[in-house]
Amino acid sequence: MSFQAYLDAVETKTGLAPRQLVEKATEQGFGPGTKAGPILEWLKNDYQLGRGHGMAIVHVITKGPSISAKHVGTAGTHSDASDTLWLDGAASNPLG
Repeated sequence: MSFQAYLDAVETKTGLAPRQLVEKATEQGFGPGTKAGPILEWLKNDYQLGRGHGMAIVHVITKGPSISAKHVGTAGTHSDASDTLWLDGAASNPLG
């Protein structure tokens, strides 16, 4: 599953685009420098997200939408179309 696919699945599970979850995380006091544990606990309690999907959101909360180009354009199951994640909802993704 690609990184973007994880974010799209989170949107399906929660009804919130990743950017909306980042905004809600900021309201909770989470951001760069926050450890994963408290964010994962919040995501589990409030949105019933497991660790895998939660870690995708942790990344964008703590590091923003940029990801490593390691899997960009590869043929594997982890292939992403871009090294920048789309946070504004799967339906509006120009690459998806």
